Amino acid sequence: MRRAVIISLAVVAAVALAGCGSSGNHAGSTTTPSTTTVNQLSSPLWDKAKPTPSKSAKMVCQKEASAEIAASIGVKETRVTTPTWDKAQHLYSCTYVYPKGKITLVVKEMSTQAETTAYFDSVKEKYGITQELKGLGQGAWVLKNNDVVVRKDYKVLLVDVHAIPANFAPSMTRSDVAVNTGVAILGCWTGA
Repeated sequence: MRRAVIISLAVVAAVALAGCGSSGNHAGSTTTPSTTTVNQLSSPLWDKAKPTPSKSAKMVCQKEASAEIAASIGVKETRVTTPTWDKAQHLYSCTYVYPKGKITLVVKEMSTQAETTAYFDSVKEKYGITQELKGLGQGAWVLKNNDVVVRKDYKVLLVDVHAIPANFAPSMTRSDVAVNTGVAILGCWTGA
């Protein structure tokens, strides 16, 4: 079963990169590093947290991301809630509503490598992890509650799947749904 998930992850990543990621490139985009050194995790060109959400944060709630997520999990949402922006916490979020449950996506924006690392590690400490997802963003984990957290540049994405049933998507566990959703979003973030 785990091998099928890994193969599925590779296929979904290829599809996502061909879809959302093809919209363009700019100087601030990065490729996934093979190691996490300070030089690879900081760049003066990465978007720092501002009073308004970044373009890449907004992408998680847009039609293009919706289509990529639907393709990756095999279930189409009935609607996406109006996104919210918590200016004080730099949190952008929306919920994908499905006939059998909800998936909430939250992007936390930060301004430095140290701040991003501290937040990313605090999520790990708070919830615990069951699996490290190598090659997804600049670090990613499946949390003990089946959610997925992914780091890219000065952003951390949380894919919250607690409100979907066990039989939500054919042949997928909750954590599989979270991983596939995270892969779809990271494909959209390529070049953003």
